[in-house]
Amino acid sequence: MKAYLFKNGSIYEIEKERPAISESEALIKIKLSGICNTDIELLKGYYNFTGIPGHEFVGIVEDSYDTKLLGKRVVGEINISCGKCDLCLSGSSKHCSNRKVLGILGWDGVFSEYIKLPVNNLHIVEDSISDEEAVFTEPLAAALEPSQQFLISQDSKVAVLGDGKLGLLSAIGLKCFSSDLTLVGKHENKLNIAKKQDIAAILPDSLEKQLKSGGIERFDVVIEATGSETGLNFALNMVKPKGIIVLKTTISKSISVDISRITVNEIKIIGSRCGNFKQALYFLKNRLIDIKDMISGVYSFDNFMEAMQNAQRKGSLKYIIKY
Repeated sequence: MKAYLFKNGSIYEIEKERPAISESEALIKIKLSGICNTDIELLKGYYNFTGIPGHEFVGIVEDSYDTKLLGKRVVGEINISCGKCDLCLSGSSKHCSNRKVLGILGWDGVFSEYIKLPVNNLHIVEDSISDEEAVFTEPLAAALEPSQQFLISQDSKVAVLGDGKLGLLSAIGLKCFSSDLTLVGKHENKLNIAKKQDIAAILPDSLEKQLKSGGIERFDVVIEATGSETGLNFALNMVKPKGIIVLKTTISKSISVDISRITVNEIKIIGSRCGNFKQALYFLKNRLIDIKDMISGVYSFDNFMEAMQNAQRKGSLKYIIKY
């Protein structure tokens, strides 16, 4: 089977054997995959990564000891836990000390014609959800995770900082949990996507001026999803004293921050990573979110390298790979 290997900042097309499965696993033929900003960071050296990346997908189960899964269209959670450590036994398996992570840590990802995953990681996709929608399940689950962390209420004044793939998806999804949500981003075309879905949107320079003049109050919650080393410092300018900053950014670079601002203003900074697939599939099934304007392009698997090049351009959104 064909796969794409990331190594030392370069991409290599390779041939390898299909993965062999155990009794607890399924073999999945990938139909569509999505390019995530984490994949771009892995190419730049995040985690000192070498391997086959990719973790957003929808596929068909071709082989499994669980015969009920055969032929089913599925999406899959990315954390492969041991099931035995204290964190797993306490219900925090996505933080398992011994975990592997699909396409990120110790487990070959979906930029490959076939993958294997534990059966327990799989979710069957209902017929009413298209492939193009289903491939958004993993990033949508991550975007909605602050709602599962009970960080947002209808009365919360919320800002999503960053209008990239995850930032825009967060704004579109989290509007269901806050009646006062604003997307802050640098790209008019992306802000217009949010405005089409009745989300307030503003450029950073305009926001900064209005914050200084008192035209806009600071926010109770800021979702930092810029994918930039400068995002946290900008979020600190936006959040109220005793407010919450939710960190979504994962980058290969180190950042510098004035921690005295956090201490003096008693700011809570909370990490937010993977989310609830059942919630994401519910949103997709019930059309609580519209993702069609978030697709920048669809490429065949043979043209994967071109898709990766385009995905790294400023202003791009989701590039989808069709197998």
